[in-house]
Amino acid sequence: MAKQNVAEQFVDILVRAGVTRLYGVVGDSLNPVVDAVRRHAGIDWVHVRHEETAAFAAGAEAQITGKLTACAGSCGPGNLHLVNGLYDAHRSMAPVLALASHIPSSEIGLGYFQETHPDRLFQECSHYSELISSPRQMPRLLHTAIQNAVGRSGVSVVSLPGDIAAEPAPEQTAATALVTSRPTVRPGDEEIDRLVGMIDAADKVTLFCGSGTAGAHAEVMRFAEKIKSPVGHALRGKEWIQYDNPYDVGMSGLLGYGAAYEATHGCDLLILLGTDFPYSAFLPDDVRIAQVDVRPEHLGRRSRLDLAVWGDVRETLRCLVPRVREKNDRRFLDKMLKKHADALEGVVKAYTRKVDKHVPIHPEYVASVLDELADDDAVFTVDTGMCNVWAARYLSPNGRRRIIGSFSHGPMANALPMAIGAQFTDRKRQVVSVSGDGGFSMLMGDFLTLVQYDLPVKVVLFNNSSLSMVELEMLVAGLPSHGTANKNPDFAAVARACGAHGVRVEKPKDLAGALKDAFRHQGPALVDVVTDPNALSIPPRISAEMVTGFALSASKIVLDGGVGRMLQMARSNLRNVPRP
Repeated sequence: MAKQNVAEQFVDILVRAGVTRLYGVVGDSLNPVVDAVRRHAGIDWVHVRHEETAAFAAGAEAQITGKLTACAGSCGPGNLHLVNGLYDAHRSMAPVLALASHIPSSEIGLGYFQETHPDRLFQECSHYSELISSPRQMPRLLHTAIQNAVGRSGVSVVSLPGDIAAEPAPEQTAATALVTSRPTVRPGDEEIDRLVGMIDAADKVTLFCGSGTAGAHAEVMRFAEKIKSPVGHALRGKEWIQYDNPYDVGMSGLLGYGAAYEATHGCDLLILLGTDFPYSAFLPDDVRIAQVDVRPEHLGRRSRLDLAVWGDVRETLRCLVPRVREKNDRRFLDKMLKKHADALEGVVKAYTRKVDKHVPIHPEYVASVLDELADDDAVFTVDTGMCNVWAARYLSPNGRRRIIGSFSHGPMANALPMAIGAQFTDRKRQVVSVSGDGGFSMLMGDFLTLVQYDLPVKVVLFNNSSLSMVELEMLVAGLPSHGTANKNPDFAAVARACGAHGVRVEKPKDLAGALKDAFRHQGPALVDVVTDPNALSIPPRISAEMVTGFALSASKIVLDGGVGRMLQMARSNLRNVPRP
């Protein structure tokens, strides 16, 4: 049997860690690794058109599966393109291993062609970033990188010079066991006792939930029922906590709606569950606050805490529910449910008049029709900007759907690349890229990746020919919009030219049929919907002194259209409120 080289050993270890795809763009320093992938039956090379796409795709796959994924970039400019997607994966706590191939090891530090120092450059967007400088170093270093990515839920980067990748590997010793999943963490008895005491002493408790409540929906509902608590959520908590929730009071934050803000400010005790909610201006400073999080570095970094509880949300609630005293007073809960329903009822009225006849098409209408027609287990990937608004307010979670976006890092152009990674996990599952024209055109080259691999991703393009979120920022700052207009092609014609299904929609009456046709199509499809850039209004009550930049503009984006099925749920919840 021929002796392995370092690249082959590298690929073997990735496969043992559960990696089945390596997303990237080939290049000379990567050639030994790409060739090792070609010859290994357990892993595929996914050739994308831009390395940024590779990192976004790997991050999305990791979020869907919860397992380690991998991407790669060739030396210098190649691996530098990974940075946006790696920042997003790291801040989304997605376990991703990035291979940054490097210039010849003998030339490092001498200003060689395409020289960078990737082991330094990626430190801020990773838990671990190191250079392999010897074949004998590789197995242990890669093992350590994998343990960091999986065990700490984030990115690890391994820099590997091409010449070292081609060298003979050292004799393999017994295979080292690899971490492939994270444990649950139970808080200490002292913290549980203190939290029980705070809950029993409070008359009005509100729960505010983030992505850390994934897998804990039933426990949150049991807890809320026992202590008669309204339940609000951050954007990243929406898919995990909003559905089948009779205590739902909506979302707080820049894109918030409903009564979540009032519920978090009107309580005696606010309990933050699995959320690293970044907007401290939306959190109260005059109520008692307890926070539960599995990552101790998150505890207390957004707000003053009266109690920090280090633990997994589900395990913590399993400890709490049997021990807290059941509350019988529903007055605060019922008041917040009524406020939530009234808030949704009021905003729905703004776009109920002739919405199905308005041209250009209201984007709210597009989002609501998409929500109705998409599969119950669809994966939505969402571009940053206005598409975040549509996802937050119109896409209805149900426990089976997934809604993935760059909700912590916030670059443009993430939706299409994320859809690629999501679709590779299951070709039969419906994956919808909710894209803006600005984001889509930024990484439009990777629409060709859909065609090349015949990935049945459906791109629903909200095409208002502008960077409309930026226009709002300028408007809020008292500036005339400048440099925000996009002169777009007929994107449907572009899609057809690429070999995909493409249709352009300019009238509301054609929308549902176009979406149904795209969803029925077996391969990739794009629905180019011409939408109204002036669909959102700015309420007069928010002052320019509140926040600045994106935060200011997004705070002013108030829902002026329907909210899909959320209003129906709020009305349904109100039926359970006792009448005097």
